[in-house]
Amino acid sequence: MLYRRHLRIKVLQALYSWYSGVNDDLPKSENELLTGINKLFELFVWQLSFILELKQFAAMRIEDNKRKFYPTEDDLNPSLKFVENRVFTLLEQNKDFEKKKKLFKVKWTDQQETVRKFYSKLQSADFFKKYLAKPTSSLEEDRKLMVKIVDILLADFDLLKSFYEEKSVFFTDGYDLVNILLIKFFDTISEKFGPLTDLPPIFTTENEKVNDDHDFVEGLFRKVIRHEEESTEIIKAKTKNWEFERIPLMDVILLRMAIVELQEMKSIPVKVTLNEYIEMAKFFSTPKSKIFVNGILDNLIREFKESGKINKSGRGLKE
Repeated sequence: MLYRRHLRIKVLQALYSWYSGVNDDLPKSENELLTGINKLFELFVWQLSFILELKQFAAMRIEDNKRKFYPTEDDLNPSLKFVENRVFTLLEQNKDFEKKKKLFKVKWTDQQETVRKFYSKLQSADFFKKYLAKPTSSLEEDRKLMVKIVDILLADFDLLKSFYEEKSVFFTDGYDLVNILLIKFFDTISEKFGPLTDLPPIFTTENEKVNDDHDFVEGLFRKVIRHEEESTEIIKAKTKNWEFERIPLMDVILLRMAIVELQEMKSIPVKVTLNEYIEMAKFFSTPKSKIFVNGILDNLIREFKESGKINKSGRGLKE
């Protein structure tokens, strides 16, 4: 379910903690990295369940409104479009989702006020009013509503964030990333997501014995630390006009990760590595880091190719 960029970001964060001295126990650091990634799946299930809880709350509200002393026409004949959203039906029928909710002990009984406040925000949203007003109904339309709920409302709902902060530090760190995963899930869900379909795993698995993404994360983290001295010398040789100690730590880590990918990761194209670390420098380091990292990596790639240090197996991977 996670893209490789997301995995690189998680490795980057773990390495930053390592080199900042927050954690100097390698097995413990590696375990926390993998635990943090696996916890994303648990949070994913919680978030799916929260969205489904909105349906339950809306259905209860509809019934309560019908029992008013003086119900309005809308109370007596409400729109059922939201509670009959096809995505809800697919989730409710899915056995793996129910199994995972039990495994993670997901319950919202004590958080009905949180649910009520979120539902109130949803009712006030223009996109929700337009959804209810549209006479037609389709799975595509229902999916788009779910994407908007996550992207527009869930992303900035502080009350829910506070609830997750009390449950796990990993939930706090993973909140934004899990919302991206939710959008991806809702954007692609179809009628093929049946009762026996498994929820998408965090790590991509090619077969029962090989987990490429898990191996990628573990290998990248270990090899950056293992080859620290070697990569430091490589970076120093290309930054003679700078004092190495004054180069932002984040830039150094990004370069070390890129060097490992170029020299150790046989199946990752050179262009992918170059583009990924330029983009990560743009978002996670200084305003000038994108240009700096780009320049250093361009020179290193040229030098590595000439000296045969780029170890790739596959057509076009060295280009």
